[in-house]
Amino acid sequence: MALSLWAMTAVVEPIAGPALGDWITDSYSWSWIFYINIPVGLFAGSVTWFIYRKRESATRKAPIDTIRFMLLIAWVASLQIMLDKGRDLNWFSSPVIVWLGIIALIAFALFVVWELTDANPVVDLRLFAGRNFFGGTVAISVAYGVFFGNLVLLPQWLQKYLNYRSVDAGLVTAPLGIFAVIFAPVMGRVLPRTDARVVATMAFIGFAIVFYMRSKYVIEVDTWHLVLPTLLQGIPMALFFVLLTSIILSGLAPSKIPAAAGLSNFARVFCWAVGTSLACNEWTNRIALHHERLTEQANANNPVFLQSLQASQGR
Repeated sequence: MALSLWAMTAVVEPIAGPALGDWITDSYSWSWIFYINIPVGLFAGSVTWFIYRKRESATRKAPIDTIRFMLLIAWVASLQIMLDKGRDLNWFSSPVIVWLGIIALIAFALFVVWELTDANPVVDLRLFAGRNFFGGTVAISVAYGVFFGNLVLLPQWLQKYLNYRSVDAGLVTAPLGIFAVIFAPVMGRVLPRTDARVVATMAFIGFAIVFYMRSKYVIEVDTWHLVLPTLLQGIPMALFFVLLTSIILSGLAPSKIPAAAGLSNFARVFCWAVGTSLACNEWTNRIALHHERLTEQANANNPVFLQSLQASQGR
């Protein structure tokens, strides 16, 4: 039930984020999307301090190797910058991207070897030896990469090709959280009496159905057909988040749970960023590909093109 209540707060993000961000962009300026984090962060910090300021828990100061920590920063930052800037710099034809890739690869290899052979690792990679943790972390990371890649592209497509305003594109994605919030506490009751693996599999099937529905979009699509898949997506969203988190933490000793939660959360957020970068890059590549194909066909030697041109001029 605690996981379910936590999931309710996690799924609010896809509801409020796009709608609020697009409203701020339309009404004020895109820079306020970043400025708004200042009062929100201060409020969250104040509430947290008020609740926990008198609560103490057993703490243990573990030694942290600065070199390992710097290796972690190096490979994560290099890989993320490479993915974000690769499209603008024409990928590996740019020396900058090549060097970022080399740094990420070397730093990652050294980091893994160092962590697996150290008695006090910064990141406990030995957790991946557990079947539940490994399978659950991979599943939730891939799901977040695909989910947010799709979530980022949809408003852009609506604005660029369907001439939606920013705020309207955000409102189209907002229904995502309705069923997610409703079903999250229900899963808290149902989870102890079900096989989490079966229900999580059903959630992924639900995602596949939603994405298949979106694959049929054309520029003449109406608002209802845009909203329906987004609304339905909230059901598998609630199912997979709660269940996979439960699978990830199951069977672990209490002392391992903080490290497991932190590592799985890092993998989930990292794949979220990677998935978003890859989706935007693939979208750009497909636009260029189709533009090239259309240009090849738009010539005086193509009777189909000439017929279409004459028909359009006769209207």
